[in-house]
Amino acid sequence: MAVDPPRSPVSRRPPDPASGPAPAAAGDGGERDHRQAPGDPFVTVTGWGRTAPTTARVLRPRTADEAAEAVRAWAAAGSRGGIARGLGRAYGDAAQSAGGTVLDMTGLDRVRRLEADTGVVVCDAGVSLHRLMAALLPLGWFVPVTPGTRQITVGGALGADVHGKNHHVSGAFSRHVNGFDLLTADGSVHRVLPGSDLFDATAGGMGLTGVILSAALRLHPVETSLMSVDTERATDLDDLLARLTAGDHRHRYSVAWIDLLARGRSTGRAVLTQGDHAPLDALPARSRRSPLAFRPRTLPAAPVLAPPGLLSRPTVRLFNEFWYRKAPRSRTGELRRLSAFFHPLDGVPHWNRVYGRAGFVQYQFVVGHGQEETLRRVVARVARRGCPSFLAVLKRFGAADPGWLSFPVPGWTLALDIPARLPGLASFLDELDEEVATAGGRVYLAKDSRLRPELLGAMYPRLDDFRALRARLDPAGVFTSDLSRRLAL
Repeated sequence: MAVDPPRSPVSRRPPDPASGPAPAAAGDGGERDHRQAPGDPFVTVTGWGRTAPTTARVLRPRTADEAAEAVRAWAAAGSRGGIARGLGRAYGDAAQSAGGTVLDMTGLDRVRRLEADTGVVVCDAGVSLHRLMAALLPLGWFVPVTPGTRQITVGGALGADVHGKNHHVSGAFSRHVNGFDLLTADGSVHRVLPGSDLFDATAGGMGLTGVILSAALRLHPVETSLMSVDTERATDLDDLLARLTAGDHRHRYSVAWIDLLARGRSTGRAVLTQGDHAPLDALPARSRRSPLAFRPRTLPAAPVLAPPGLLSRPTVRLFNEFWYRKAPRSRTGELRRLSAFFHPLDGVPHWNRVYGRAGFVQYQFVVGHGQEETLRRVVARVARRGCPSFLAVLKRFGAADPGWLSFPVPGWTLALDIPARLPGLASFLDELDEEVATAGGRVYLAKDSRLRPELLGAMYPRLDDFRALRARLDPAGVFTSDLSRRLAL
């Protein structure tokens, strides 16, 4: 069945009814950048954390042919290369190419076909997860994996091999992809299937094998657009790990918010939230009239300039205390909107502005089962350091995914945001990197903008295979990003 009518390749679709204005390719985290000089073909491009801005030429193809023409042009010109970009939600420098070209893929935005009996959707790579939800949730289908924002594209989700609150059950995004079309450095298009080296190099390969043009994705059937949610408080990190180990297999989705400013006996105290898609019979009568309605709420946008001291240690400490005390000691079966459960920050347009002009670092790592002591040490070090992080989440990963550079491995993953202006932050995170690598863990490339290249091989054992395939596929370095230059990918 067709989900949307055909459009002229040069027509412009109104923005998705998302949280605030539709993100632009250029500028700070999806905002238009006003530092571009008149007539200057280069614009400033950053990740969502806004910590490593560089300039590039930005092109926005509307068709696969236009994308191929752009790639052939910059390859023939022997330029500094380029990289595909979606909605700009990679936190670091993965979707930037200093002095080169950034291919804004949001113009390839058609949901082409839904196989209603199997739940397989075929769509362009520039389609956002928000748009898939808006179009397909009323038909009883939900995306199989979503990270903490729905404002990412299908191509970006596959290129980063994103994970969600259900990794322990469902794995990462690539596990639900039946195949995709990939534009490679020579301008040709390949149909790539699971199990092939090219599939495994592209899933998590951060756009360095080519440009994903379209994909076939297996969806998850749901009866309603509400979640049945259980919430409980954990008194410290050990209590939290025990609760997750004992109970997360009973829920499809599981995540914990951690107070990383708590110290002493309260170190690692947390609010654990677990949920499942609510069945129709769990809804009150008034909600059964439109059980699959998708109505995400939107708050006012964050200010362009955040007040100084907004995210200081005292203010974040107060917020964390309030958030922990506000949570129930134990509550089961609460009904919540999908958007509130999965994407609460999407309700605040441009929330990354609250960190000010300096931006923020989103630091995420994973260590395996049996390395809980490493996790304890990291949490204790962050608490002693007093990093003012109010967005800190811990999850348990299931089986590793096949992508050579896919982030998840079985174990524990902690993600935290830290204002970039914090004194001594770079050396502190370097020390954490060393500890994580020594424990056999890794950091998440989709959020990184500062990892030292010498640690990458220890974190990703298939790195040499990735480099070798990329050298064969793209010997001239047509696809190059700031991330790939920094880490010698």
